Amino acid sequence: MIAIVDYQMGNLRSVQKAFERVGTPAVITNSHREIRSADRLVLPGVGAFPDAMRELKQRDLISVLKDYVSEGRPLLGICLGMQLLFDSSCEFGEHSGLGLIRGTVEPFELPDPLKVPHMGWNLSSVPTGFPDRDGHPIFGALSKQPSYFYYVHSFYCRPIEEKCVALHADYGGWFAGAVAQSNIVATQFHPEKSQADGLELLRRFAMWTPGA
Repeated sequence: MIAIVDYQMGNLRSVQKAFERVGTPAVITNSHREIRSADRLVLPGVGAFPDAMRELKQRDLISVLKDYVSEGRPLLGICLGMQLLFDSSCEFGEHSGLGLIRGTVEPFELPDPLKVPHMGWNLSSVPTGFPDRDGHPIFGALSKQPSYFYYVHSFYCRPIEEKCVALHADYGGWFAGAVAQSNIVATQFHPEKSQADGLELLRRFAMWTPGA
């Protein structure tokens, strides 16, 4: 079972429908029991970082998420859900994140005519510094044929370990489009809004066994 974490901060039904399109049922839940029993977990998110952390805390979900990851089970973060995995964000002040990936979440500072938020389709590819040039099991095909994905964000993730950047994209400079670390994968873009290539990533996540 795939569980989509419900903390009132995301387009949950869109993610659920995308999984259904690739033949994988997914439940939307904030039940600790259902989350702990899930085979795979999805942390989506739309909105502001501090609001999201507050909602997770109010539902006592922070320790549940950390325990899930510590057990080596697959977690997918999407958009704000990716940012929450990092140590901290400076959105509306300095705020602690889940600390599952070392690094920070920073604001775009862009020259004209580039605008914030970064919104729309952007070509994303496996960076040369990624440890495996065949790519991650979920992102591997993109090492040979980069694809366009749909982004909507004003902040970007800056991991301490650059080797965890599984995909990068250029918007006034390179930034992390996706990260991969052990049993965690996460995308700054919205795979559920990214047509065939986005659905393919969700299909791969639904089949992925970390370490296999």
